[in-house]
Order: sequence, then structure tokens, then C-alpha cells
Amino acid sequence: MPDGSIFTRIADPLRQLLARLSEYPWWQVVIELVVLWVLVWLVYRFIRGTRAAGAVKGLLLVFILATLAVRVFAQGDLFARLAVLYNRLLGLAALAVLITFAPEIRRAVLRLGEASFFRATPEQVRTVVDSLVNSCEFLSKNKFGAIVALERGAPLREMIETGRSINADISSHLLNAIFWPNSPLHDMGVVVRGDKIIAASVQFPLAEPAEMPGKHLGTRHRAAVGLARSTDALVIVVSEETGGISITDGREFKRMLTPEALRQELIKRMTGRPAPDKKTPKPAVADTDEPARGTLTDDTQDNEAIREASGG
Repeated sequence: MPDGSIFTRIADPLRQLLARLSEYPWWQVVIELVVLWVLVWLVYRFIRGTRAAGAVKGLLLVFILATLAVRVFAQGDLFARLAVLYNRLLGLAALAVLITFAPEIRRAVLRLGEASFFRATPEQVRTVVDSLVNSCEFLSKNKFGAIVALERGAPLREMIETGRSINADISSHLLNAIFWPNSPLHDMGVVVRGDKIIAASVQFPLAEPAEMPGKHLGTRHRAAVGLARSTDALVIVVSEETGGISITDGREFKRMLTPEALRQELIKRMTGRPAPDKKTPKPAVADTDEPARGTLTDDTQDNEAIREASGG
């Protein structure tokens, strides 16, 4: 053949690449690979379970194939036109990614500075958890629909303005009254900031049907997913049809939680640490209302977990 086999022209760049890698110290190559792997894992962990996951997989496959074709195989006049097209489209592709994944990028930036749920004492955190769990248990048993958003790093001012200002200490009784059927405030959502109920009858953005984890989920669940995906809020939903309790933060959507499972999820997400396991066997105790000396009650275990997470 006049200019050599096409396979030789393709194999030569690969041999040159391998030879170039062999010139670097092995430990330097290992460190670089580990850093790249960690970055990829962090991106995967963030987009897992979101609408961006499928799109990122497709874009990553196209990018890898295009890069191999242009940077490795396109040497000299081979695929010269594809190389020019690749260079022109690379900048446009980066801009398209920013536009397409704007909600996910916004949440990522918000979570860079996200600390604990709010700076408060363990007793205040426990008050919020107890109020939410007790209220959700009551609403679930009676099949009263509810949706509660816990504000975290991203302020929900624009949405709060669509509702009715409350600004009252959180309690299960107040939540039950708000979501009581036919009450003036029951039809939409509640926003909680710290240990205060800031507003009720707040309208949340609805997720598209294709974004929902199940086709049979109703408007409250669509509002929960829509809010959690556009902000970093933690959203709790009680189904009016089934009484099921759900929780979502934009990355995970957990349904049909028991009150105890909801308590575990709230403590984990609000403090950054898992709640203590309450299924561990306790020593036998005589017939008395007081716990045995040296053991922890369920309430004490929760308080200990919250204190450790709060640095207290």
C-alpha cells in the first residue's frame, strides 16, 4: 500500500501514547488516576437518581468516542474534517451542558456551603423532629394529605410570598390544624425554617410527569419532587389516598415510611449522621417505669446522636 495500512496509522498513536505514559513515575500516574476516579464518583453520586443521570451517561459515551476518534486516531490527514468539527463543537457542547443541567448545577453549588440543617441546640432539633413525626403519624392514620418543606441552604422567599405568613413555633398540634381537611390553609404546603413554621398555603413548583418515580403519584408528590429538584429543601409528603409518608431531597425519594423510619431519616439528614439503632436488645428490667441504670431510652439515644452531630 502506498502510505501503509490504515491499521498501522491507527495503532501508531496508541503506541506513542503508551510510550509517553511509561516516561512518568508510576506513583504519579496512580495518584492522578485515583484523583480522577474520586471526581467521577462524586459526580455520579450527586446525579444518581436525578433526571440528569441518563443524559450524562449518553453524553459521556459520545464524548469518549469522539475524543478517541479525534485525539488518538486522527493523526495527519486522517479524519481531518472530523477533527475540525470536533474543535468547533466542543465549546458549544460545554454551553449546552450548562443550560441543560442548570438545576442540578445550582443544587451542587448550594450544597458546597451546606452545613447542618440549622445552627441550633440539640433540643431544638429534637423539637422539630418530634413535631414532624408526631404530626405525620396523626395525618397518616387519618389519611389527611400534607406537604412540608424544610428550608436549608437555599432561601424559599419567592415561594413563601405566595402563601400566608405564620411565623410560629413548630408543633404537631399546629401542623395538624393547618392540614385538617377544609381548613383555610390545608390545600398547599408549609415551609419550616429552623424551628419555626414560616408560612402555610405555599404553592410549590410541580415536577413533570416523566420526572416522577411512579405514574400513580398525585399532585402533592409532584410538588415535593419539583421543589426538591429546584432547591435543596427537604420535603415530607403524606398521601391523602393511602396515608403513606414520603421524604425527598432531590436525590432520593423514599416512600411508605413508618413514623420511626421517618424519624431516622430526619435525624440523619438534619444532623449529617445516622440515628442510633433502636433494635439492639436491652437488659431485662424489673416492673418499673424508670429505665435500668446504665441504659439509654429511645429519647436519650436520639439526643446523644443530635449532640454528637452538633458538636456539643
